[in-house]
Amino acid sequence: MGRPVASKMTKTLTLNNQTFILHPSGAMFWEEEDLLVISDVHLGKVSHFRKFGSAVPQNAIAGNFQKMNEVIAFFEPSKIAFLGDLFHSSLNKEWLFFEKWLKKISAEVILVEGNHDIISPLKYEALGVKVTPEIVLKNFLFTHHPEERAGFFNFSGHIHPGVKINGLGRQSLKLSCFFKSKDQLILPAFGEFTGKHILIPQGDDEVYVVTKEEVICLND
Repeated sequence: MGRPVASKMTKTLTLNNQTFILHPSGAMFWEEEDLLVISDVHLGKVSHFRKFGSAVPQNAIAGNFQKMNEVIAFFEPSKIAFLGDLFHSSLNKEWLFFEKWLKKISAEVILVEGNHDIISPLKYEALGVKVTPEIVLKNFLFTHHPEERAGFFNFSGHIHPGVKINGLGRQSLKLSCFFKSKDQLILPAFGEFTGKHILIPQGDDEVYVVTKEEVICLND
């Protein structure tokens, strides 16, 4: 039957004649390049906060790996690019989980360095992970921080974008989203314990909210 790509739970964007599929996990799949893009997983953050007494549930650690496994199983990519902040802090026990997880991954793994990626690139490279400041492919630019560069459409993370949706009365809901402007798409944070930065759409901005079940375009 072949591998599933777009479905009722995803949204598909066509940019510069290329196909990008937005997934409810917060990941994005570039169909023509067979590339899965994930941003801001922040592995190690749960252990870091628990070490200093924060009441963060232990199962959030397993949640990150389970979520990655599910989206990889859905798209079956040959390449995976992490757009920065893959690991939140210095080495802790979650690095051992990451090592074990990588051994089960057949795809090529690339890390675009983020501001939290303070672990030596040599550690990643020893595991077969390529570390780079950015990825330039065709007329697309992949970075951690949002960036404007003439002639390129930019994919990035870092912001942890979210939107506030107002309901009846004083009810409101804050949801993670893919936030698209003219030459840029900011991916939501993939990690289980990452927070959101609320953005306000302007002009032709497009907002793709992620829920557990689907991606919803608020512009529709």
